[in-house]
Amino acid sequence: MFEGLRALVEGLLTTGKEMVSKPVTYQYPEIKKPVPPRFRGRHELKRHANGLEKCIGCSLCAAACPADAIYVLPAANSDQERYSPGERYAARYEINLLRCIFCGFCEEACPTGAIVLEHDYELAYYDRRSAIITKTQLLVAPPQGEQGTPRDMPDPGNLYAAIPPIKGGVEPVNIVEMAQTQV
Repeated sequence: MFEGLRALVEGLLTTGKEMVSKPVTYQYPEIKKPVPPRFRGRHELKRHANGLEKCIGCSLCAAACPADAIYVLPAANSDQERYSPGERYAARYEINLLRCIFCGFCEEACPTGAIVLEHDYELAYYDRRSAIITKTQLLVAPPQGEQGTPRDMPDPGNLYAAIPPIKGGVEPVNIVEMAQTQV
């Protein structure tokens, strides 16, 4: 009998403490709940500092996805239409967010760091088709003062013209000049 009475008093004290404590309520659309640093939200396709896309269309993210939520259609880059520093780029990149389990395997598999799960958690859709986000929705804007993609490369034949500068990197090589000197 005393044990039941003690449990009742404990419960009432807990309820009383919660009644006088400050509520933890966020006024949602105006005030967004902060997320932990390792939170995995909506995907983004990143760009290099010079405005070129980091995605090289290798499809490793699609291969690593356990839910088969990513579709990548690669295409070849040219000097007249340059999207990324590599030989290829993702002509079509789609993620079905209804299938995605936000595991982060795509982020880990990406050799260039192009796909990143950011902190956006506001994902609401009215139909299934709008849950499939495309490359234009995923791609971040180019840095201030840089042009986007596609772009014309000013130095055709230079293998390193599209590669962003790396500290301590190799000197650019123009294959057209190299071919002319060897002939």
